[in-house]
Amino acid sequence: MPAVPAESLLALKRRARRINKALAEKYPYAHAELDFRNPFELLVATVLSAQTTDVTVNQVTKVLFARWPDARSLAEADPVELEAILKPTGFFRAKAKNVLALCTRLVDDFDGEVPSRMKDLVTLPGVGRKTANVVLGNAFGVPGISVDTHFARLTKRFGWTQSEDPVQIEQDVAGLFERKDWTVLSHRVIFHGRRVCHARRPACGACPIANWCPTYGMGETDPAKAAKLLKYELAPGNEALLEQYLSEQHRAAEIRMASQARTP
Repeated sequence: MPAVPAESLLALKRRARRINKALAEKYPYAHAELDFRNPFELLVATVLSAQTTDVTVNQVTKVLFARWPDARSLAEADPVELEAILKPTGFFRAKAKNVLALCTRLVDDFDGEVPSRMKDLVTLPGVGRKTANVVLGNAFGVPGISVDTHFARLTKRFGWTQSEDPVQIEQDVAGLFERKDWTVLSHRVIFHGRRVCHARRPACGACPIANWCPTYGMGETDPAKAAKLLKYELAPGNEALLEQYLSEQHRAAEIRMASQARTP
């Protein structure tokens, strides 16, 4: 990765906020890509999302919550049956064990309800700050920065942090933005990481924040070649899906769910 030039904190904040503004314009429909109807479903889905895709988790949780809709019922699930449902997510035995332990703790200590405070959430089995911030920000409206692999990769490329530690990354980035922006900022950065700024071959030539990115050029810079690297609704051939996102932003999650259901 190219070295990030030194800059003052004020200059860093200004550049970071320009990037956030550009991402907001590019992804006005950015949202949590795990499907959920309540805090419990989001909590379990986030725990299951480790080392797999959101698409896979969404397919699995549709079956999971139809069978066990709440913490009390899931805590009493047959482990073998649960493992069979979770198998597509990978590491299914460990995940089944964690989910059972998580639900048991929710029932025993929180009357089956998901707590709405960070200090309580991180005491739950399998729940760290990243998962807690996802739940707080998207289910309870409490601003939080969710440091997943995409967020960690991009914030380092942007020069917002030099750390590999998720907690330090969260602290570094939090200091650059107003608290009210933390949750939606997380969505925008993660959207960008999945669609444009890929781990192995970022599409630099099709990047909306190229002017403010200190590591521009580490990926494909030719616009035509870069465009072919874009994914999801930005990918060539998905113009109709992108237009639907842009024209019906309030239905972004519903549109995404429908598009994923059509995917083989």
